[in-house]
Amino acid sequence: MTEHDQNTAPTAERQFSVQRVYTKDVSFEAPNAPEIFRGEWKPKHDLNINTKIVQLDATLYEVTLLVTVTVTVGDDKTAFIVEVAQAGIFSLVGFNDAEIAPMLGAYCPNLLFPYAREVVSDLVVKGSFPQLVLQHVNFDVLFAQHQQQAQAAAAEEVKH
Repeated sequence: MTEHDQNTAPTAERQFSVQRVYTKDVSFEAPNAPEIFRGEWKPKHDLNINTKIVQLDATLYEVTLLVTVTVTVGDDKTAFIVEVAQAGIFSLVGFNDAEIAPMLGAYCPNLLFPYAREVVSDLVVKGSFPQLVLQHVNFDVLFAQHQQQAQAAAAEEVKH
């Protein structure tokens, strides 16, 4: 085998698959009901999104998308709080470390978000509030920002 042949030898084929998508945890609170229904409805929304990644074995990962929506009205009186942990088990075979990070940090949360958005919407309506449909989130941008912050923090550590 020549050096050229070694450099062009086929690598393991990359395979990505969704093994399972499930709601891991859910919470809905309306701490000021029924009084909250009697006032003027001019809501303010606060959306918090995080991800948690757990490696289950060499090729399986659990990615959990944590979505918290807090809605207030008037003098910051809480109308409701919705918390959803939407999870999935994903298989990644043949990806290198540089490819796995964005797959788990951006691509998988992007797949989970529509499920979480549906759970949030359903809970809000069942709580007798006007429908709330979360806007699309660009997880690629969020992941890139997170990576930049991590690099800046690492660079700052090196300085000290």
